[in-house]
Amino acid sequence: DIVIVRELTSGSYFGEPRGIFKEGNERVGINTHRYTESEIERAARSAFELARRRSNRVCSMEKANVMEAGVLWRDVVTEVHQADYADVELSHMYADNGAMQLVRAPKQFDVILTDNLFGDILSDCAAMLTGSLGMLPSASLGAPMENGRPKALYEPVHGSAPDIAGQGKANPTACVLSFAMALRYSFDLGTEATRIETAVEKVLADGVRTADLLQADGDTAVSTTQMGDAIVAALTTSL
Repeated sequence: DIVIVRELTSGSYFGEPRGIFKEGNERVGINTHRYTESEIERAARSAFELARRRSNRVCSMEKANVMEAGVLWRDVVTEVHQADYADVELSHMYADNGAMQLVRAPKQFDVILTDNLFGDILSDCAAMLTGSLGMLPSASLGAPMENGRPKALYEPVHGSAPDIAGQGKANPTACVLSFAMALRYSFDLGTEATRIETAVEKVLADGVRTADLLQADGDTAVSTTQMGDAIVAALTTSL
């Protein structure tokens, strides 16, 4: 049970200058890994607030050993922690070691805080701990609105998979769990979110599998609708 808090609006994907330029007789591709203190602070506060609602642990990942942006990231995260979140356990790890540790011993992590580029890589690495991208929910959370709720977009981690559209093969679990995240983080309905997550766990424990989760050649896959119906049945049973 890991949550990766990935900063989404800056870093290598948006920094300037960027582009493909002519340099002498050859082309050069440039992307700028750029972060401001306020961008890092915003992501750090999100991670610490989330940790307080979970296991009170944050591991921040960057490359402070070779990147100045990583040095600033570590400094700002530490400053925010010392100023306002000393009750939360904070550790730091280089992102490449973090990828290895996710594979080696994933249970050591609870909330992982990282930047845009490393978050992209680490979240896909963590995805396969579950066996399939079809299992993973996600939330893009912004600043709180006047009602106190964050601006938010909840969706499965995976893409739309047009190659299997209409074939009944898609795993609906990530979509269902994304709704559970919406209940927990936008509507403060943690009990209801847990009921949905528990229903999903029961269905998986009972051996119900869509095609992406089959473990052996002799296993039989259920359809998208059948998987959804099984989750609803498990949820109804828990009422």
